[in-house]
Amino acid sequence: MSRAQSRSTGRLHLAAGILTAVIAFTAAALPAQAIEIERVVSPGGIKAWLVRDTSVPLLSIEFSFRGGRTYDPVEKAGLSSLVSGLLDEGAGSLDSKSFQAELQNKSIRMSFAAGRDTFRGSLKALNKHRDKAIDLLALALTQPRFDAEPIERLRQQTLVSLKRNSTNPNYIAGRTWSKAVYGEHPYSMPSNGTEETIKAIKRADLVEFVKQRFAQNILIVGVTGNITAEELGPLLDRGFGALPKRVELTKIADVPPKSSCETYVVDLDVPQSSIIFGQAGLQRSDPDWYTGLVMNYILGGGGFGSRLYTEIREKRGLAYSVGTYLHPMRLSALIAGSAGTKNERVAESLNLVKSEWSRMQDGRVTPEELERAQSYLTGSFPLRLSSTNAIARMLVSIQYHDLGIDYIDKRASYINAVSREGIAKLAARLLDPKKLTFVVVGKPKDVKATAEAPQI
Repeated sequence: MSRAQSRSTGRLHLAAGILTAVIAFTAAALPAQAIEIERVVSPGGIKAWLVRDTSVPLLSIEFSFRGGRTYDPVEKAGLSSLVSGLLDEGAGSLDSKSFQAELQNKSIRMSFAAGRDTFRGSLKALNKHRDKAIDLLALALTQPRFDAEPIERLRQQTLVSLKRNSTNPNYIAGRTWSKAVYGEHPYSMPSNGTEETIKAIKRADLVEFVKQRFAQNILIVGVTGNITAEELGPLLDRGFGALPKRVELTKIADVPPKSSCETYVVDLDVPQSSIIFGQAGLQRSDPDWYTGLVMNYILGGGGFGSRLYTEIREKRGLAYSVGTYLHPMRLSALIAGSAGTKNERVAESLNLVKSEWSRMQDGRVTPEELERAQSYLTGSFPLRLSSTNAIARMLVSIQYHDLGIDYIDKRASYINAVSREGIAKLAARLLDPKKLTFVVVGKPKDVKATAEAPQI
């Protein structure tokens, strides 16, 4: 190892140590058990979870509608994303400029985002402006204008982004991998559509989207701020009460990812290859979820301390980055990872991924690895609850996954209950290097494709 590499590694170890200390301090300073969650039902029947915080005069509302971009028509892929960018571009009697002025003049933050399985929204305002904020939110959800100018402006922005992504190796790898493992299922659709589908979207499609995809029966709400349950109820009705009571989403089949053990190579003239790999994973409702969380941390999700990082990046300097993650979805689940490395180092990196996958499959976890993973996963959790927005988002996530109102109190006990024996049993059941699918985008040396890459 060169001196430069040694200094770099030293800085990484130092950074990891500092982060661990910060997490330990934060865990002690912000005990998760201090968060008290209230169930609120408005006079009109809108349900929400509330964490009251009297320390600042703010209101944060996070919400989501079940059913995200997966429900976009194939020929209109990107519809959800386009809608998410247009809802605050004018509503009711306010055109785009007037609506944005109302938000800015009162320091109201409003945003929307289209996920694979949910369509999300966020609202944050000072208490003195919360009535106005909630009224603007109601307008955005029920009376968006979809005027010609903002539609075309956002359409052109999307097309420019798609053009830029057409040469982005990370984007190409992600799209190719999704297509390889999900085929023609909606999970393979591009999040922002394609040039063809974006051009095909009409104003009538946007209007119909709002009618068919926003309703009270698929709404989940989390609220944090200086507000009581009694005060929140009427606000919920003002914000969401005008939505349809019920819509029925189209039935879409569950889809296990294809486990073909193929290696797909997409030729792109770049000095560094982008790599994505993975196989079937765990649903969030799986009884072994927390065991999987700890196992993944040890394998590749633990940053500097993970096996993949240690073997591929730290010991051999093969990759600039490498890591894994659990990705539970409503209709599928993955354990997947990514790496970036010079073209001449790709083959060795792929072999090491397979090797570490196999070693974890054998269940050889040390007590030190288990203790380190449990310590991080429990100690870092309070950092995810460090703002009103973050807490409100967590409330939505807990409801979405049906984890129970006492989840925050019990989470640490679930993780600390994970054993080495449990990891060994799960790894033997779940992990299989022969089921890994690889996508490599670049000009990898000595890597042969085993199948032709799907068109994206």
